[in-house]
Amino acid sequence: MTALDIVLWVAVPYTAIAVFVVGHFWRYRYDKFGWTTRSSQLYENRLLRLGSPLFHVGILLVALGHVGGLLVPKSWTEFIGISETAYHVVAVGLGVLAGFCTLIGAAILIYRRRTTGAVFSATTRNDKIMYVLLVGTIVLGLGTTVLGNLTGHPHDYRETVAPWFRSIFLLRPDPDLMREAPLGFRLHVLAAWTLFAFWPFSRLVHVFSAPVGYLTRPYVVYRSRDDRLGNRRARRGWE
Repeated sequence: MTALDIVLWVAVPYTAIAVFVVGHFWRYRYDKFGWTTRSSQLYENRLLRLGSPLFHVGILLVALGHVGGLLVPKSWTEFIGISETAYHVVAVGLGVLAGFCTLIGAAILIYRRRTTGAVFSATTRNDKIMYVLLVGTIVLGLGTTVLGNLTGHPHDYRETVAPWFRSIFLLRPDPDLMREAPLGFRLHVLAAWTLFAFWPFSRLVHVFSAPVGYLTRPYVVYRSRDDRLGNRRARRGWE
């Protein structure tokens, strides 16, 4: 184990997690009005209706696949009778499909943002950095998986990356596990930590938003100033 291993596979993850948690708290505390996707649907809707579902459904499946692959040990799936071959076929098949859906959706959204004048004008430097980090992380992960399977030498990340990831949250980091992972997986992991550290300061915070308040919010009452539409004259204060 070298000093670089400790920095990359111990210091970087814990720093990214700390920035992710504290950054979201700070953003919610001091920038509630900025906690939004800054929707651009009014500017253009045709491409948005195509790209947005592809991207969001794809990224949701990618996230669920990572949760299952990283947090569920191989021994658990083997215990319930799922062979490694069956797990690999399903994981790779669904993962590649979800990854390509995400990339196609992202490509449509980026094309829309670049070619629609009003949307491009509303795009900030922060948005551009977010797109680079997000797409770069997905491309690294998808490319590593596809190339590994095409060459016939897929790496079993459940023996290296997944145990290392769990060791981080168990507060027993084992950086030696990552030294055994291929370069593509290591780059993918570092890109993901960078994305997580940047997350609280981007529009990605909307992932943690839900319109729960709408369930208990009182009705909005609209009143007209036109005397002919009511039984009583409007009070002078309305004029």
